[in-house]
Amino acid sequence: MARPSQDVTEAELAVLQVLWDRGAQAIRRISDAIYPAGGISRYATVQKLLERLEAKGCVTRDRSESVHKFAAAIGRDDLIGKRLQDVAETLCGGSLTPLLSHLVRAEGLSDADRKALRGMIERMDLDVKGG
Repeated sequence: MARPSQDVTEAELAVLQVLWDRGAQAIRRISDAIYPAGGISRYATVQKLLERLEAKGCVTRDRSESVHKFAAAIGRDDLIGKRLQDVAETLCGGSLTPLLSHLVRAEGLSDADRKALRGMIERMDLDVKGG
């Protein structure tokens, strides 16, 4: 998947959320999802947001029909990873350890969450060891 050249704004994130949840959509459907009350200015706003996201490599446009459809070109997990890495670079000298430690302590993980994290770490250790 494409990596965005720069971070997305909150308004752009709302557009991506619609595309992640509903798949490829025309501008009208995205606009209706974000702004149920409608309006011409809302449509124009979504159109501009899509243009910016397309320029950043975060969405693709299918021009094969008269009504263009837009799809996310970056996955939710990819964007989460990029944002977390940016925070780590800014606040933690590039290390994810302080960031992850804080999240684990602050959020009060459930037993299932802790089990899932342990399993993930064990799988990563096996991958590194070639097992």
